[in-house]
Amino acid sequence: MAEPEASQKESEILDRRDPSPENQLRRSIYSVPVNVTVSIGQKRLSVAEILELGPDSIVALTSRIEDPVSLTVDNKLIAKGELIETDEGGLGVKITEIVEEDDD
Repeated sequence: MAEPEASQKESEILDRRDPSPENQLRRSIYSVPVNVTVSIGQKRLSVAEILELGPDSIVALTSRIEDPVSLTVDNKLIAKGELIETDEGGLGVKITEIVEEDDD
């Protein structure tokens, strides 16, 4: 039988307040920085083509601007999203799907 959502949230709050050493160790990983890579497309180039690249060169990718992008951590797919423009004029990713873990 599934636990009610309110009880799950209360349980999570209590877990965060638990002063036990194992909970402190578990919580300590939350502050570990990781690099998130956003893949927007790819292109296979020969070494000769790479050596010809210079300023103003354009590398056409296999995807279109509206295609979903992939978010990875350590080459593991964690989510999918879509590119958006931020309020500051930069690029961002709006998460559209969290990828479930595979039980390998």
